[in-house]
Amino acid sequence: MNQHDALYTVARAYPGGIEALSQCMGISANVLRNKLSPAIASHYPSFEEVSAIIELCQKAGVKDAMLPLHALLTRHGMAAFVVPLPEQIAQDDLSQTVCRVMSQVGDVAEAVSQSLLDGKITASEADLIEREFHDALSALGEWRERIRRLAQ
Repeated sequence: MNQHDALYTVARAYPGGIEALSQCMGISANVLRNKLSPAIASHYPSFEEVSAIIELCQKAGVKDAMLPLHALLTRHGMAAFVVPLPEQIAQDDLSQTVCRVMSQVGDVAEAVSQSLLDGKITASEADLIEREFHDALSALGEWRERIRRLAQ
């Protein structure tokens, strides 16, 4: 999915749809709909509007709210992970964090292995593998942040 389609999909999933989202952003629903519509080439959301849409969707608990960012980064051959806030970091010893990282990497390997049983990877299998990669990257991000906090 490209970043435009991803943003449109996420915005439509906002509780109350584009109408409610537009109210939170202080713009008319029609303007927001035009900016988000993949079929309208003359209107685009600004970077700030894209960021606000993702932030509002994330706060509202919209599934895959970060999908537009992942789609944009994928287009440019990059990937991202969530850097957890200090209060979100588990308070276990560092060895348990390492085990979680290894478990997540194992989940990626398992998803790939299962997908390749028939010798090919379908689009839905690739999506599952992608989600597993993002989970593993997030676990790595937590590990990294914990190490940085310990160094302080």
